[in-house]
Amino acid sequence: QLQLVESGGGLVQAGGSLRLSCAASGRTFSRYYMGWFRQTPGKECQFVAAISWSGGSTYYADSVKGRFTISRDIAKNTAYLQMNSLKPEDTAVYYCAAFAGGSIYSKTSYDYWGQGTQVTVSS
Repeated sequence: QLQLVESGGGLVQAGGSLRLSCAASGRTFSRYYMGWFRQTPGKECQFVAAISWSGGSTYYADSVKGRFTISRDIAKNTAYLQMNSLKPEDTAVYYCAAFAGGSIYSKTSYDYWGQGTQVTVSS
């Protein structure tokens, strides 16, 4: 089992920044690609970003490209999502997840999930 715990969410004004953290424990964190997803009520869970084992490859949804940056610190067993220039439409519960195989963009390709952290962007 890999346990994931997100933190860093909160309320921020449009144009502001937040950094989300995803702390991992249990299985070897470095073996997993890691991803971030977000969900708002009544909508599908949406891919946000993902990062490879080494951090050398990153993937982003078009809606966040250029504003969000995913990273990881293997020594700290932690993945991060730096969110800049936030918009009200970024409001959602953000989840980190460990990739199991398949499409990096599909939620069904991830088998370990955190509990989520709320991000609210006011206009």
